[in-house]
Amino acid sequence: MRYRRADVPGATYFFTLNAADRKGQVLLDHVQALRHSFRQARARHSFELDAIVVLPEHLHMLMTLPRDDADFAGRIMLIKQGFSRRVPSGERIDASRVRRGERGLWQRRYWEHLIRDEIDFERHVDYIHFNPVKHGWVAHAMDWPHSSIHRYLRQGLLPTAWGCAGDDTGEFGE
Repeated sequence: MRYRRADVPGATYFFTLNAADRKGQVLLDHVQALRHSFRQARARHSFELDAIVVLPEHLHMLMTLPRDDADFAGRIMLIKQGFSRRVPSGERIDASRVRRGERGLWQRRYWEHLIRDEIDFERHVDYIHFNPVKHGWVAHAMDWPHSSIHRYLRQGLLPTAWGCAGDDTGEFGE
């Protein structure tokens, strides 16, 4: 079955990519490999990484494509493949993946949402940056090291106290 996707040149998209092992921490264990695969994918096919958070077993990001380009699927494929090539094998691989010559690091599918307007963009940036708090990894969003929130704070786009647990306001950092 082919899923219908909104392919709009120059658009901004929100993505969720999940590791196959939803109880592991492969993305954090190999965050440098993930960074490298983003850099390589961007070198081959440019895009803006507007916001990102990397958690142990999934990531969320906002990506804006060049004006005349709608191929987000190719970029996601490059990111996932590049990461898989850099991570030592050893994960559990089911029979269907073996037949297809696939690794078992990523879920095959991913969630994508076409950003409709500035309010939708801002809500997704907030969702991305608050995600480590939502999942209980930290009490304050700025305490999560693998988030573009650090870039937003440096640029003065968010107040320092933004994203505390219990708050209703609801380049990944070092």
